[in-house]
Amino acid sequence: MVTLNNLSVARGGRRLIQGLNLTIGAGRAVILHGPNGSGKTSLLRTIAGLQLPAEGQVEVDEDSLIFAGHLDAIKAQLTVQENLEFWQSIYGSHPALIARALTAFNLENLSERAAASLSAGQKRRLGLARLIVADRAVWILDEPTVSLDTASITLFDAALAAHLAQGGVAMIATHVALDQKATILDMQEFVATAQTEFDPFLEGSAL
Repeated sequence: MVTLNNLSVARGGRRLIQGLNLTIGAGRAVILHGPNGSGKTSLLRTIAGLQLPAEGQVEVDEDSLIFAGHLDAIKAQLTVQENLEFWQSIYGSHPALIARALTAFNLENLSERAAASLSAGQKRRLGLARLIVADRAVWILDEPTVSLDTASITLFDAALAAHLAQGGVAMIATHVALDQKATILDMQEFVATAQTEFDPFLEGSAL
C-alpha cells in the first residue's frame, strides 16, 4: 500500500504539486496524466524516497518498493543473463524469477548477448525485467514504455497485469494507453498555486 498525506513536491527549489492525498491499495494502479513539467517525475521520485517532500508525508514500506526511471540501470559489460543474476543477488529474491523475467520480456534468445550490443528496445525490456526479478510489491515507474514497440508494450502490459493480480501496486507516468483498469491522476488538479521557494535545509521545512 502507498499513502500520500497532504503531499507537496518541489523541483529546483520551486513547488510543483501541493495538497495531494491518495491511497493505493493492493491490486491497484494509478496512472499520472499531465504535460511535461507538471511534476510527474518529481512526484515519483519523492514517493521512491529519492528526494524529500516539500510538505506532507509518504507512507510506504521502502523494502517493498522498486523505482524504474528513464535509465535502464543495466550493466553494459554483462550479458542479459548476468544482469538478471546481478539484480537477483542484490534484491535477494528467488533465483527462479530469472527464468520468469526472461520469458515475460521475450529475452530467452538474448540471454547470452552482452547488454552493450542490444538495441534500445531490447535494453528497455531488460531494464523492465528487473521488476520481475526484484519481486517487490510496489512498482514506481517513470515512462516505462519508452523505446518499446507495440509487441513489447503488450509484454509490459501483461507483466503489469500479473503484478496487480498478485496484489501488487503500481504508480506509473506514461503517455501510452495501457490495457489496465487504473485510477487516472490528473496532475493539473494539484498544481501549486503559490510557486514559493523551498529549501529542505531551512528550519521548518518538511523532512
